[in-house]
Amino acid sequence: MSEDIIREMVKEKYGQVALRVIQGGSTCCGAGPAVDACADPMTSNLYDSNQAGEVPQEALLASLGCGNPTALARLSPGEIVLDLGSGGGLDVLLSAKRVGPTGKAYGLDMTDEMLALARENQRKAGIHNAEFLKGEIENIPLPDNFVDVIISNCVINLSGDKDRVLHEAFRVLKPGGRLAVSDIVVRGKVPADIRRSVELWAGCVAGALEESEYRAKLEAAGFQAIEIEPTRIYRMEDVRQFLQGSGIDAESVASQVEGKFMSTFIWAQKPDDLCGG
Repeated sequence: MSEDIIREMVKEKYGQVALRVIQGGSTCCGAGPAVDACADPMTSNLYDSNQAGEVPQEALLASLGCGNPTALARLSPGEIVLDLGSGGGLDVLLSAKRVGPTGKAYGLDMTDEMLALARENQRKAGIHNAEFLKGEIENIPLPDNFVDVIISNCVINLSGDKDRVLHEAFRVLKPGGRLAVSDIVVRGKVPADIRRSVELWAGCVAGALEESEYRAKLEAAGFQAIEIEPTRIYRMEDVRQFLQGSGIDAESVASQVEGKFMSTFIWAQKPDDLCGG
């Protein structure tokens, strides 16, 4: 599947999610505490009630992430943070609160509807040290050595050129800066039908890298001190839910992918001294 097709399909799906939230509908995803039977096994219960109370409800409803990078990135006051694929702005707004008025949080997204929703959520939250940029994560519109921390929430998997994403992330990080992202990783062989499914590309599953491949791509981009820590391992019932509407026979495939897909927290660092490195 070409990179352009993947990009347009992802843009369309996430634009539709944003429009549903703007119009007052439900995505049946949402990143806050699960409250009904439609809670997604990947996106629900990622943010506790305290964090959920810090942002507009629309930011939670529009979140299609697989983790909570703001809870794990160890942000400090005064830092500059960049969220790759910022969606409705949830992680950007939470990060802006963590880094305080002397810091700043940027969100980067390619979808006009998500950007409009994120800016409205920022207005409602009354947060001034955040900015949302339009662009693609393969071509980050920021200068070299600019940010302290890059976060992302199940978005790198959506890219058709993950090597480019990681090299761009390395470029814009300051020396000693860190990558702290949530993403889906796979362990073991995945059925070809899942890899070919267009719908699952937009759901972060078909684009999942094998753990060792993810690590190798990070190293090739120049990162060091790489850690990949599972935060959720998906079981057969979770897989059945992922496969709904994909055109794949869920029962025949679920047993083949039991325990192979997992949400992970991925940490890596740009060396402090590139010349001495």
